[in-house]
Amino acid sequence: MTDTPTAIEPLLARLCGGEITDKDYTGYFMNEHGEQLVFAQRRGQKTARLWHSDADWEMFRVGDHSIRLDGPLDGMITVAGLIINREEATWLSSCLSASRHLRQERT
Repeated sequence: MTDTPTAIEPLLARLCGGEITDKDYTGYFMNEHGEQLVFAQRRGQKTARLWHSDADWEMFRVGDHSIRLDGPLDGMITVAGLIINREEATWLSSCLSASRHLRQERT
């Protein structure tokens, strides 16, 4: 047995089928229905990548102003055309805020 923890990035990459490395800020969320979301923000990029198991792991580009409250139904929350619930939006907003320093870093 090793004391070195397993890196989360390869596990999340396998889960969603996306490219995620240790150069990404990563986040994982499971909603009340067991649907899984994966967030990855690459150092120096202005947008992040979001995958949602309920959307067949399609990748969505998201940024600071992506979360919208103006869906076709009153009170519907969307991000990059994907309908999400309040808890998912809160988690995504936290990921975007936490990864902000990666976007501001100079290359």
